[in-house]
Amino acid sequence: MSAPPVVDPAIWTLRPDFVALSLVARGARNGPSDADSAARLVEACEAAVAGPDWAAAHLEAWREAYRGFGAKPQRTPCSAEALRKRAQRDGGLPPINRMVDLYNALSVRWAVPIGGEDLAAYAGPPQLVRATGDETFETLANGEAAVEHPEPGEVVWRDERGVTCRRWNWRQGPRTRLDLPTTEMWFVIERLEPMPIAALEAVGRALADGIRAIAPEARIETTLLSP
Repeated sequence: MSAPPVVDPAIWTLRPDFVALSLVARGARNGPSDADSAARLVEACEAAVAGPDWAAAHLEAWREAYRGFGAKPQRTPCSAEALRKRAQRDGGLPPINRMVDLYNALSVRWAVPIGGEDLAAYAGPPQLVRATGDETFETLANGEAAVEHPEPGEVVWRDERGVTCRRWNWRQGPRTRLDLPTTEMWFVIERLEPMPIAALEAVGRALADGIRAIAPEARIETTLLSP
């Protein structure tokens, strides 16, 4: 991705308070989950119990955003709420790999959706748009490759090949997931009011610090996506 992510103006018509922080890590490396990344998840789940004082209102803002494009957040919540519910139900979050553990820990701690993607798998820059309904979403169903189509008007991340994440940040497709061999990484932290912009920036710094701790050689570029 040489160009920054693109946010269609229709997204800001829907949610003028949407602001995101994009981080690109080039020449990075990942690794299997280890004691440090597992401990990070445990600490984050414990911290989420108290959480920022705006956390509950921020998750409610995401529910409102989902209802705004016709989704049912009680069935398909935003990624941050889904992580928090899973942590509460299961007593924690399962380790996946070091980079995913890093951004999942920050997401659950701060009650903010964070995505991590394999940039090399993208065809053109990521685009946040309202779907026409004709786009394809490559996914898995019962362990087998499957293709879905978003609902017309649904907010999706996509590239030139198709949808990469449905319902804003609800479900990522396997094509672009951040895996062990990934070296070109893209992360996006997505905020609505009342999460302070200063908090968004603080999460971005924590994410960048965590990436450098795992991959000191990584070159990190950040871009603020705002109206």
